Amino acid sequence: MAEATRLIKKYPNRRLYDTASSCYITLADVRDLVLGQEVFQVVDAKTGDDITRSILLQIILEEENGGAPMFTSDLLAQMIRFYGNAMQGFMGRYLENNITAFSDMQAKLQEQTKSLYGENSPMSKDMWTQFLNFQGPAMQGMMGTYMEQSKRMFAQMQEQINSQTRSMFTGFPFPGSDEADKK
Repeated sequence: MAEATRLIKKYPNRRLYDTASSCYITLADVRDLVLGQEVFQVVDAKTGDDITRSILLQIILEEENGGAPMFTSDLLAQMIRFYGNAMQGFMGRYLENNITAFSDMQAKLQEQTKSLYGENSPMSKDMWTQFLNFQGPAMQGMMGTYMEQSKRMFAQMQEQINSQTRSMFTGFPFPGSDEADKK
């Protein structure tokens, strides 16, 4: 049976009201819902508009300002450049798929750790941290290789699309082609 979506209303005074617990909550409480993998939706109490994404972005902003940021300025600038770009939709799906793959890998490692060391073993609680500290450079190299392969595959895909487009429209000159340069 599918879990019911928990409804949170945001009022004009910027307060969040959790209809499931009948009380006001904070962004930190919403963050806890995310960490607990609760299904929820945040709506503007006045208009009924879904504002879940903006609340999640506020939580990310707080997390980024709170300590060790996850995103570098260069990465954020590159992400901003994709808005309005033809590749905007592709980039969102690409990031989502990669984060899902990374989360799946992390879950499998944690599952294996539990099966080896038990549920309440002190070793299992710190295992992921120890693994990352020990294997961090190797994982960064692996992710770098993966990103490089993705970049090459994307370039090949672009070249195939260009090639197919040129073959479909052989009668039209394309900029940079021999026929266009002759004119």
